[in-house]
Amino acid sequence: MNKTEIVDRYFQEHRAKLLDIAAFLDRVDRYGDGETDFRIEAMRACIQELLSTEAGRTERILLLLSDQTETPIENAGTKGASGAVPPTM
Repeated sequence: MNKTEIVDRYFQEHRAKLLDIAAFLDRVDRYGDGETDFRIEAMRACIQELLSTEAGRTERILLLLSDQTETPIENAGTKGASGAVPPTM
């Protein structure tokens, strides 16, 4: 596929994803209590990375959201992943 074919095929799908993210952030801002959440801060950092024109955005965003430590923690505070690295890491 060429660039035009890619845009023709996938633009609407990704437009919808952008609108979902915008609506999510609007809800967070509307009902937020003023406290900062590390997951929202991570999302905002990823959005800034999306604005880059350099290749490799996917890898850089994945690294922004990934725990880079090599030493395992003794025990987890939760049963599930949070999707972003808490600031204590």
